[in-house]
Amino acid sequence: MTWNLAILGGGKIGEAIVQLMLDAPEYRITVADRDTARLSSIAHDRVRCANVDCTDREQVRALLETHDAVISACPYYLTPMIAAAAKASGTHYFDLTEDVASTRAVRELAADADTGFVPQCGLAPGYVGVVAHALTQRFEALRDVRMRVGALPIYPANALKYNLTWSTDGLINEYCNPCEAIIDGLRRETLPLEEVEAFSLDGIAYEAFNTSGGLGTLCDTLGGRVENLDYKTVRYPGHRDIVKMLIRDLRLGQRRDVLKDVLETAIPITLQDVVLVFVTVTGTRAARLTQETYAKKIYGTDVGGRRLSAIQLTTAAGVCAMVDLFREGHLPQRGFVPQESASHDAFLANRFGRYYH
Repeated sequence: MTWNLAILGGGKIGEAIVQLMLDAPEYRITVADRDTARLSSIAHDRVRCANVDCTDREQVRALLETHDAVISACPYYLTPMIAAAAKASGTHYFDLTEDVASTRAVRELAADADTGFVPQCGLAPGYVGVVAHALTQRFEALRDVRMRVGALPIYPANALKYNLTWSTDGLINEYCNPCEAIIDGLRRETLPLEEVEAFSLDGIAYEAFNTSGGLGTLCDTLGGRVENLDYKTVRYPGHRDIVKMLIRDLRLGQRRDVLKDVLETAIPITLQDVVLVFVTVTGTRAARLTQETYAKKIYGTDVGGRRLSAIQLTTAAGVCAMVDLFREGHLPQRGFVPQESASHDAFLANRFGRYYH
């Protein structure tokens, strides 16, 4: 079955989604953006480029009328509007948002929908939730689920030991918004940038701290089954202290436009990055307290002659795999579909999910 697939947003992640989808003849691809320069960089004989203002609901709805599915690679604050346009046009909906409030809006829209709504399809939230849920299935009773993810430069060369590798708006959102967790069996809100911990992997030292959105819908899925559930972002040691100074001490968390301008002016992007996924589950198996850990490092690679960074690759592969699994009937076909609906084995066996091997 061939699908007409719309991709909204021609930025770093939208470009990567297109690059992966070019090898999938089952999809007829349309990329929509109001920036003609972005569209020009994506141009390909298998891609239709549409000059559409993705902040305009009517333009978006009109585009989606002729498409079977849409992937939103737009900023998180456009999520509710785009999801509403997808519902109005009868189009299956997928996104990459880390924003908790936006995902709640998508869930409400999906409640009585005849089409599928599959948000949070990237890396974290996204793939990390598929991994964590798969690990929990191997236990009779759960105690702790700890999820740690980071997209880091291989060669850090500034005080932050960080380079911009994805949406700056999304990064600031994660650093500033409240975080979800389950603590001693109760669902809680925790502060971002707090609860710093140190660990090492393959001889490299890291730090991890609370950030918003990475748990996806796991608080709902595992509520009542797990004692403790949390998500933290991984960085090199020292990063969190500088970010906390900017956001809290200098109060730039209340002036996010200024913080975005500072970050994008001072910190370069890089294609030389690594994605780290580290999930630990503790619980009872065969009447014994047992711990199991999933650890993976993923590097960028060339796809169809174009270099994709690790965060581009993992984010794009995550949403492409979910679209593919949905089209093939491996996921629920209507209403709200959480990431953990996907089997980890099926995800890795998928032609896009294989990039996580």
